Amino acid sequence: MIFEELLNEIFDAGEIACLAGVYGDCGGAWVDEDYPTSPTSELANLRLVAEKRWLNLGDDLGLSAQVFRLGGIYGPGRSAVDTIIKQGALSESQKMRVSRQYTSRIHVEDISQALKASIHAPSHGKAYNIVDDDPAPREEVFAYARDLVEKKWPGQIKQSTNESESFIKKGSPRGAKRVSNARMKKELGVRLLHPNYGSGLQSIINHMEHHETYPSSLP
Repeated sequence: MIFEELLNEIFDAGEIACLAGVYGDCGGAWVDEDYPTSPTSELANLRLVAEKRWLNLGDDLGLSAQVFRLGGIYGPGRSAVDTIIKQGALSESQKMRVSRQYTSRIHVEDISQALKASIHAPSHGKAYNIVDDDPAPREEVFAYARDLVEKKWPGQIKQSTNESESFIKKGSPRGAKRVSNARMKKELGVRLLHPNYGSGLQSIINHMEHHETYPSSLP
């Protein structure tokens, strides 16, 4: 229960940027936990500092401390499906992410799986990428989400300008990388419930239908 409560607090706190940003811009290469860290922003650099201090604290206390580098967290109530259904304006941080060639994400249920598995396979000082199998452009994810919503509830989304026009496109791709989850699956034995955004977004549609949590504009 403690994991569900913790994740709910994190999930409800607001939009959380990808913790895998500590790797910096890798030119679209696949990166694992042994890849050199090279943060390109002050926020990513602070995260790397926090990781080191966390591991040092584990040493001082004689505890097994691990680092979890999460992709963008999503799930029921916070996803591309929810954004499209609400038909609200995208935040500036959401708009900027379309400039990234790849974005990593992870469903909240799979975060819970990974944290629970780490208790049974403690490995002090190890870092784990907690991401799904399919790094993909944000535009692609939103296009898929819109298609799911339109098929499930035809005619409920207002016709507007092309969604991609809502994003800010300028400069070169930011922080381009494909984050590998091989260590998580091999060492922690995690079998993802939602290995890609397609599975995850479909599960959110199903959750909304089952729990009848439709916005007022939908049936």
